[in-house]
Amino acid sequence: MAIESLANMVIDNKQDGLFRVNRQAFTDPDILALEHERVFERTWLYAGHTSEIPEPGDFRSRSVAGRPIILVRGTDGVVRVLLNTCTHRGAQVCREACGNAKSFQCFYHAWTFNNEGALIGVPGDEAYSEAFDRSELGLASPARVEIYRDFVFISFDPHVEDLLDYLAGAREYLDLICDQSEVGMEVVHGTQAYSMRANWKLLVENSMDGYHARTTHLRYFDYLISTGVDPARVSGRRGGRGRALGNGHAVIESEPLWGRPIARWSPAFGEAKRAELEAVHKQFEDRFGAEWAYRITQTSRNLLIFPNLIINDIMAITIRTFFPVSPDYIEIYAWALAPSDEKAEDRAMRLDNFLTFLGPGGYATPDDVEALESCQLGFRNREVIWNDLSRGMRNDQPEVTDELQMRAFWRQWHTLMQSPQGSATIVRQPIAV
Repeated sequence: MAIESLANMVIDNKQDGLFRVNRQAFTDPDILALEHERVFERTWLYAGHTSEIPEPGDFRSRSVAGRPIILVRGTDGVVRVLLNTCTHRGAQVCREACGNAKSFQCFYHAWTFNNEGALIGVPGDEAYSEAFDRSELGLASPARVEIYRDFVFISFDPHVEDLLDYLAGAREYLDLICDQSEVGMEVVHGTQAYSMRANWKLLVENSMDGYHARTTHLRYFDYLISTGVDPARVSGRRGGRGRALGNGHAVIESEPLWGRPIARWSPAFGEAKRAELEAVHKQFEDRFGAEWAYRITQTSRNLLIFPNLIINDIMAITIRTFFPVSPDYIEIYAWALAPSDEKAEDRAMRLDNFLTFLGPGGYATPDDVEALESCQLGFRNREVIWNDLSRGMRNDQPEVTDELQMRAFWRQWHTLMQSPQGSATIVRQPIAV
């Protein structure tokens, strides 16, 4: 695809309040190839959470942007990310999803690496000359690895800006999530893995789209009403707003429609839980003050960290990341996040909420899969060129049902896609309508 045509992928007319995205961005394999080079290779990507590897030797192997990696805590206690490829002939040295190991041995020729990445074993090493240096052949790491509040991020760009600068306004919302426990948050054991025949950017949009909820997820709202939730509370996301957080990150924040394990109180919990939850809220007020405590316990948030990390802190906390395999196929991974010191009954409620709404077989996810796959099929009608994302563009105070948050993503995407290959510095995007 010619660079000139990339400039025409997005119409961003602030004066007239018009924002449109060319549907070719969802279907063209050349666009996807450029996304790998200019988005996934040049930004910070979520690799995991330190709680997944609590003990020395613990590891998790997974794929990040199509690259096999190992998230491991070494014998020295240091959390590392190692590229899962033998420095001899390239085979993956770790073929288990998780476990505890002092070393990783390549099954091809039995080269062995310790859990800190150093090459410690080469069968028949007497056959090599003096020029053979084991110290040069340890497992490689991504160009940059940084951790914020136990969230592990990697970048394959050595010149990417520091993670704290990159996170920009998203740090505030990560703090709201992580401050929910004095002793720390943990990823609950188990991974949801599923796929979707749709473009990855459709899932970015959908994950922050308050406009579709009441229509697409009608079954869930009817279910809430049947459990005794006030129908007025399910008519829309109350007190909500959308925010652009800089660098393509965005959020929608509102009062929750249903109970949360740390909420002050909700009919979903029953009257017997009221006193306990009021006490929990008081503890947050003592720690952080009334305003921050209110936002922790009485607001929910759908957070995008550009390009593809979604943290849904609504009735439960879901970490979701996804990567494109082709323009019309993505692989999705999700985990539940919870306070490490959470009571067993609250954890059970959290996981039930997690599965009931956002699980692959829950109320919401099958609806979303059906909707996004339907969009992808609709894109086959090439005579229709544009998607419209203009909703609320003239609003001074963007609402949850407006599309400010999607526009924030697309502006950063459009800027990076037009940046020449090799120009490594992330272009900082300001908060905008």
